[in-house]
Amino acid sequence: MMMEENEIVDNVQQQDIITEENQNQSESQTEENTTATETVVEDELSVLKREIGEQKDKYLRLFAEFDNFKKRNAKERLELFKTAGQEVIRELLPVLDDFQRADKALSQDNNTENYANGVKLIQEKLVKTLQNKGLKAIESVGKDFDVSQHEAIAEVPVTDEKQKGKIIDEVENGYTLNDVIIRYAKVVVGK
Repeated sequence: MMMEENEIVDNVQQQDIITEENQNQSESQTEENTTATETVVEDELSVLKREIGEQKDKYLRLFAEFDNFKKRNAKERLELFKTAGQEVIRELLPVLDDFQRADKALSQDNNTENYANGVKLIQEKLVKTLQNKGLKAIESVGKDFDVSQHEAIAEVPVTDEKQKGKIIDEVENGYTLNDVIIRYAKVVVGK
């Protein structure tokens, strides 16, 4: 019986040792799992921080690039306005030269008829130059009054019923530049 008791005690001790080993293994696996999980979380965190840094850098570069684009675009627009004005002035200079030559010719021979003909030619040259740039006169006399093209400066009574609401006289021409009204025609309307 003693032997049986010894065997039981040995079995119990062995089971205690096995249980203790299992607990140690379980604790060590838990520690390993916790350490592995912490490592994975740290790796993911560092990856996310790096990605955020990259995205922030991309954003800052894109913002700076857009800011540079706006500045460059504004500068180009200013240059365009300056050069567009230069082009028109350059094309009007020959007309100015013609006026100066006509004035000089008048002072030399005092022929007003030739001077009047010269001024008429210069006017035609000026009109042609402006038309080449897209300027068109708004034709008004005899047409119906249109608020979108005309500015009525006076109304005069008319005897003919067909003349009512029509433009009788044009005091100042109206003009369009590339089909956009830049000056309304000042007109007299029949009532």
